[in-house]
Amino acid sequence: MDSAVIYVRRRDEDGPVRFGFIVAKNVGTAVVRNRVRRRFRAAGRELLPSLDGGRDIVVRALPGSDALDWATLREGFGAAIERGTR
Repeated sequence: MDSAVIYVRRRDEDGPVRFGFIVAKNVGTAVVRNRVRRRFRAAGRELLPSLDGGRDIVVRALPGSDALDWATLREGFGAAIERGTR
């Protein structure tokens, strides 16, 4: 995924999957950054049922992530998470 850097870390305790989102000012104005964060959060929410618990996932949005359409963002995000959880 070229629009974000995704870190996946397994925790020692078994609990729910936790997401963290980093959207810096170089992504755009406050309105754009909030929209990017909401879109990544929605994509993560859709993936929750397919993920094992006990993981921390941090998503760092890169400039240009605001220009992606929903299908591209969702597909790339899902593929990146899948690679990270193997």
